[in-house]
Amino acid sequence: MAVSWRSWLANEGVKHLCLLIWLSLNVLFFWKTFLLYNQGPEYHYLHQMLGLGLCLSRASASVLNLNCSLILLPMCRTLLAYLRGSQKVPSRRTRRLLDKSRTFHITCGVTICIFSGVHVAAHLVNALNFSVNYNDEFVELNAARYRNEDPRKLLFTTVPGLTGVCMVLVLFLMITASTYAIRVSNYDIFWYTHNLFFVFYMLLMLHVSGGLLKYQTNLDTHPPGCVYLNGSRYRHIHLSEYLSEQFRESFPGGFSKPDELTRNTFVKICMEEPRFQANFPQTWLWISGPLCLYCAERLYRCIRSNKPVTIISVISHPSDVMEIRMVKENFKARPGQYIILHCPSVSALENHPFTLTMCPTETKATFGVHLKIVGDWTERFRDLLLPPSSQDSEILPFIQSRNYPKLYIDGPFGSPFEESLNYEVSLCVAGGIGVTPFASILNTLLDDWKPYKLRRLYFIWVCRDIQSFRWFADLLCVLHNKFWQENRPDYVNIQLYLSQTDGIQKIIGEKYQALNSRLFIGRPRWKLLFDEIAKCNRGKSISDLRIFISRSPELLFVNLSPLPCLLHKFLLLGPPRIPLSPQLRDITNLHENSWCFLLWTQFNF
Repeated sequence: MAVSWRSWLANEGVKHLCLLIWLSLNVLFFWKTFLLYNQGPEYHYLHQMLGLGLCLSRASASVLNLNCSLILLPMCRTLLAYLRGSQKVPSRRTRRLLDKSRTFHITCGVTICIFSGVHVAAHLVNALNFSVNYNDEFVELNAARYRNEDPRKLLFTTVPGLTGVCMVLVLFLMITASTYAIRVSNYDIFWYTHNLFFVFYMLLMLHVSGGLLKYQTNLDTHPPGCVYLNGSRYRHIHLSEYLSEQFRESFPGGFSKPDELTRNTFVKICMEEPRFQANFPQTWLWISGPLCLYCAERLYRCIRSNKPVTIISVISHPSDVMEIRMVKENFKARPGQYIILHCPSVSALENHPFTLTMCPTETKATFGVHLKIVGDWTERFRDLLLPPSSQDSEILPFIQSRNYPKLYIDGPFGSPFEESLNYEVSLCVAGGIGVTPFASILNTLLDDWKPYKLRRLYFIWVCRDIQSFRWFADLLCVLHNKFWQENRPDYVNIQLYLSQTDGIQKIIGEKYQALNSRLFIGRPRWKLLFDEIAKCNRGKSISDLRIFISRSPELLFVNLSPLPCLLHKFLLLGPPRIPLSPQLRDITNLHENSWCFLLWTQFNF
């Protein structure tokens, strides 16, 4: 277990350390703010009026300030792509944290939702207390205009109340449209509602400018709880006569003597009345920096993507897949990255990310993407690029008299698949159209494989339809022949699996004979696969191996149930549930600082 613990710490330690720091900051800000409003002398009178609702509303607001500032950082895609590809972040462990940017964005979003509920509930109680506990002595401190004023007026007639209601509505739309069911069924709803974040932040800035909650400014001349007597100076006096007078006013019968309990009681008297001032809106300090950074990045992306690309050709592939090849001046990308396509003729605002299947190199400027036709956007896009009468045509050259619509791209942006060339051994598992990230890697190896650290690539591709393999059949055949001619037949290990079939099938064409010999019917046998990897890579550290899985609906038909058990044993992350081969044990002798991890990526185009 000691080795397993060290391996887990090497794999997941940095991620959980960052999570612990984030949790600690949330707890620290919540508790510190709660104590400030509960025990702070400057909020003595306000706390007497509002009670626990004041403490909870302000403590939850501090957590909201933190997460509203952090939630924007994972969405700065250009900055993340720069950090991933630059030498400023040489550590693999640190770069791995960038892979969790989307997860961190979701975590901050869930936290905002939870504490927004706490904040709203506390302020509803505050609105009621402002009305019920109206104080005639401190008119300036009251948010209500008179006692027992309808609390709903505070919600709908004040700037903080009205903006708060609007923010709750906007947040509700963003939350509901971000669920998996809505994103899959109608991506347009998710896209449009998620862009309401800008409205949310504008309302947030107005929300904190209302100044309903005030603190006392003259603590030196008016300590909290002192008795205010008009015309006297700040001093300590005996209370017998003062209390007797107060009691006579309260009880008309009067007292002949002061009460025994007040005979020797002293109180601090001050003649200066308390002065109150609205808090400075600290939310601006929290969100102004990240918001300006995000806006600057969006402006840079808008300028960078302002010039349309030139479409070279459009290729129609089987199984409703379309390939677009294009060029753009000064466009550079690394294998594994993705771009965002925007076609104004399809939608003025909507755009979608697609992984690059071909990257520009020093010798050629062409790059391309593969699109699976699913959904309204891709269907309309296909109808604009391919003529309805020739859907089966293979290529529409640029030299034909065809007017393509204007197409803009934003990117490229980084992804975890960029790391696949930085390991000696990479295992790439793809399902259906999920093969697109690996296509750019295979194209890069076809150009020149020697500059990279990669020395052996295991490529597993699972499809339902035999025709789906033709998307990249030519590429796989050329790559296979290249390494055979260079006497490196073991560099790429290609295994193709057909998950649904009625019998023996082959990829049509004599030139695909090399792939037909690597076509298997049924599901991958993970244990045999890992045994083979262990046998062929005996003596290597696990830090030289990385596993990449690009998941698609086709992969759901593959039995992946034994894969986590094998991977846990392979990475020494848990107790064995399947016998481990001796060869696999030979390569799992970890160094203390070595690490490897399994990455699941969902591509929904």
